[in-house]
Amino acid sequence: MIHSVRWRLFLSFLLVIVVAVGVVAFFVSRTASNEVERYETQTYNVHIGRVGTLLARYYMEQRDWAGVEPVVDQIARLYNQRVVVVDQQGLVVADSHGMMPVGEPGDFEPPATGIPIMAGQARFGTLVVLPQGPPPPPPGDIAADEASVSSLSGSINRYLLWGGLLGVVVAALLTLLLSRRILSPVESLAQAARGLSRGDFSQRVDVRSKDEFGELAKTFNSMAQDLERTEQLRRNLVADVAHELRTPLSNIQGHLEAIRDGLLPAEPATFDSIYEEVLLLARLVEDLQELTLAEAGQLALLRQSADVAEIARRAVAAAQPPAEAKGLTLEAELPTQQATAEVDPERIGQVLRNLLSNAITHTSEGGRITVDLKDTGDELHISVADTGAGIPPEDLPYVFERFYRTDRSRVRATGGAGLGLTIAKQLVEAHGGVIGVESEVGNGSRFTFTLPKKAPTSDMNAGPADG
Repeated sequence: MIHSVRWRLFLSFLLVIVVAVGVVAFFVSRTASNEVERYETQTYNVHIGRVGTLLARYYMEQRDWAGVEPVVDQIARLYNQRVVVVDQQGLVVADSHGMMPVGEPGDFEPPATGIPIMAGQARFGTLVVLPQGPPPPPPGDIAADEASVSSLSGSINRYLLWGGLLGVVVAALLTLLLSRRILSPVESLAQAARGLSRGDFSQRVDVRSKDEFGELAKTFNSMAQDLERTEQLRRNLVADVAHELRTPLSNIQGHLEAIRDGLLPAEPATFDSIYEEVLLLARLVEDLQELTLAEAGQLALLRQSADVAEIARRAVAAAQPPAEAKGLTLEAELPTQQATAEVDPERIGQVLRNLLSNAITHTSEGGRITVDLKDTGDELHISVADTGAGIPPEDLPYVFERFYRTDRSRVRATGGAGLGLTIAKQLVEAHGGVIGVESEVGNGSRFTFTLPKKAPTSDMNAGPADG
């Protein structure tokens, strides 16, 4: 538990709260103590000033210090201080505690405070205030007020302590609740991830917010959807490879068994049929190997300056016989001038042959296939359009995936192994281009790919192509 994010988040917040409350309480306490001390100093100075004024008025009225002892005693009890009055010669005239004999010189030690007793410019003596005094006076006196002021700082500190502790407790509870709420999406995500790791690709999390957690949930759902689709494609791949291998292998096995049993003559026509099935198997294995290298980024290209228009003409010429055999019209709208680019001619020819083969397969008799090339300056745009049945919108995002077919029946009349478009996509992207498709059901399809005229710097020294 102590290693969980919730616990660490709680401790982190709690530490921040304690530090913040402690710092605030410290500065408030210091400020309150200073203000109380300043107030006490001001109050003391005001009181001493009043006492000095009172004694000066007494001396001016009496013209002497005789009989001042009751006044000094009253002042001492009023302010809870020991008060001593000395005349101009430094002789004691009154001591509220009677500890110094009257008429003798005053002998004072710190922290005694001497305040002149004056009226105008005339000085009549000195007022000495000593800390030790009689027991505290009854409540309501000035001394009691001063004592209550002195205890104010302690009261403030106590209230700060209890308030800080209460604040920390309340903040800790709120932090616990908030951390639970904040980390709830993460826990849901972790639970879904555990299910995903066990092979349950249907796991999804609810997107409850638009913050970073909401974005994380969306990303997770997208990843889970991709994994689910990839897993489905993987299963389909195994089934498709088995299907594609089963037919030629069954044909080869059947022919060989028939020859062995004497049902078929061992003549060139029989061996030609077996040879065609072997070529089909070899092509399928070669396509899979080529696709694996391309997806791993290990497909080397033999780049050279080549006329892509001429490459397209040769591809159209190679596709002309099967197109005519099916009753299709194959046209090429190519520029008369050279359309030069740094490409691997064999690989670009393979892309065009795959696209043309796909168009021939999915275009009915009497249809039209058009190859077009445009030079935009930095890029070449090549397209192969047909007037076939078109591709349903739900299938468009997946037409370049391996073994994907829009025809779920998977009969051979619908095409080959389903790798041609995938290989074309990988080869175009290996050249730094982009391939895409536009299609409308009943109105045919248009496959378009781009080729940069200049090869990327990282591809300038690419070696010969594999396969």
